[in-house]
Amino acid sequence: METRPVKRRLAAILVADVVGYSKLMGADQSGTLEALRQLRGELFDPIVGGHRGNVVKRMGDGWIVEFPSISDAVACAIAIQLGLEGHEIINLRIGIHTGEVVFEADDVFGEGVNVAARLEALAEPGQVLISDTARNSLDGKTVEQFAGGESHELKNIDRPVSVWHWPVTGEPDTLPDVLPDALNAAQELALPEKPSVAVLPFDNMSGDPDQEYFADGMTEDLITDLSKISGLFVVARNSSMVFKGKAVDIREAATRLGVRYVLEGSVRKSGSRVRINVQLIDALSGGHLWAERYDGSVEDVFELQDDVGAKVVSALSVRLTGDEDDRLNRVHTHNLDAYQLYVRAKATPYPPIPDRINAARGMFESVIEMDPQFAGGYAGVSWMLSVGALFGHVDVDEMATRSSQLARKAVELDDSFGWSHIALSLALLLQKQHKEAILAVDKAVACQPNEADAHAFRGLILAFDGRPELGIDPINLALRLNPQFINGPYLNIRGAIMVFAEDHSGAVRSYEENVNLRGPVGPPVLAWTAASYWALGKPTEAKRLVDQLKQLFPAFRLTGWNFFTFTRSPKVRQRIHDLMLAAGVPE
Repeated sequence: METRPVKRRLAAILVADVVGYSKLMGADQSGTLEALRQLRGELFDPIVGGHRGNVVKRMGDGWIVEFPSISDAVACAIAIQLGLEGHEIINLRIGIHTGEVVFEADDVFGEGVNVAARLEALAEPGQVLISDTARNSLDGKTVEQFAGGESHELKNIDRPVSVWHWPVTGEPDTLPDVLPDALNAAQELALPEKPSVAVLPFDNMSGDPDQEYFADGMTEDLITDLSKISGLFVVARNSSMVFKGKAVDIREAATRLGVRYVLEGSVRKSGSRVRINVQLIDALSGGHLWAERYDGSVEDVFELQDDVGAKVVSALSVRLTGDEDDRLNRVHTHNLDAYQLYVRAKATPYPPIPDRINAARGMFESVIEMDPQFAGGYAGVSWMLSVGALFGHVDVDEMATRSSQLARKAVELDDSFGWSHIALSLALLLQKQHKEAILAVDKAVACQPNEADAHAFRGLILAFDGRPELGIDPINLALRLNPQFINGPYLNIRGAIMVFAEDHSGAVRSYEENVNLRGPVGPPVLAWTAASYWALGKPTEAKRLVDQLKQLFPAFRLTGWNFFTFTRSPKVRQRIHDLMLAAGVPE
């Protein structure tokens, strides 16, 4: 009898398992199987492929995946767990180890698999556990995302294993002892002069929680379309989505979002058919300006959305200018799965901490694989690379080259897509081409006049270019367009712009407002605000923030921090650096 050769090699192994699979199957077998099918097709498989993973074994409720490196395996695991946040049916536990494995027929064995499987069994729902061996192969920034190190005796493993877990409990992306978030605080926003609209999250009426992504995609696309109209004021998705899953009083929502008109609706998707109910409400009077029901196929859903957008424009008597009519009817992709993943990826990097940025990048890479002709995937990867380079300690030249290539590909594919130009503007900033970066972000604003991120980045780029006084209005407009975006960076960006402008009192006010709203507080804003406190002659307050910086982010240093390199004026760059150093920020 011929003996088949046995393949042995060192590998990084990820083992994932569905939490409570038997109970889920007992309660709703068909629903659980369909949820798993969608999980595999829309999240798990694309993210694994985007991180060079190879699924070597599938079980009914789990997977064993091989990766060429531990960093790929860990980045993939975090991206999957972030992508599953809020899923109403599926939760995963994930364990990762590196060791020798044996491949035989359609199975895999060995220490790498055994330890990873034991770690998976120890994990809590939503956790990623890694071994000490795996952790020792990670770079410093990734290591910081894991906590623990407790020694465990694992069944059938002959040595104790130190176990590290993600996410870190009480992850330091916000500070303690702050006030309730903005949604619970009273807000009175003056109505804009233009007709102002918010698109509330569309209700999923299908009875299938996995269709939430379809409903969210509908909401996102309508906001994107309406944002192209210069005659409208359209609140951004991040703010509208805070009302998702809540019993919404239209007048209250309109007040919190600072709009007069509210578009709400529902989606019922069954197989290849879809039914959309939508209505436009005047929040001041409570009256319905327009309502309609659409029935069609899934393949026609983007055209149905375009029709809704056109009806809103007509109902509000908004006059289209220039090429807005063409832009309103432009469909950026017909691949519904790719668009739904794109929508999820755009929401992932907030608050902007490294694991979320990396997870979003992996999802955008999967969007490219799903639809190579959709500009959104290329723009998204470019955006994540640029954000990581702007505020991190990575190699800027390498990031700038890759980010620029991807952004230019996005523009080449779809010049009317606002995010193509946002991505290009940030890539040009990495290359210190400030004038060209401003032209690119101006093109983004022209494509989507209501895109809050375009205005926010425009304000920041103007500050880097030495004109921070011109950056205040754009960042304030971004805040007004996105008033409930608590996890976003806008207030921190405004604080940085004010440091450039030497308005240190304004920078401190932005910081305090962000803390009161429970916004993200990372090393950059702590460094900027400590510098402002020092400039205002308040060394005690400066020291308090520096102490928090050292406690929460002990690895942070001014040396190698890319932020300074993008400041066009050497004099301004040195002034801010010296202020931070004087405040006690570690060099």
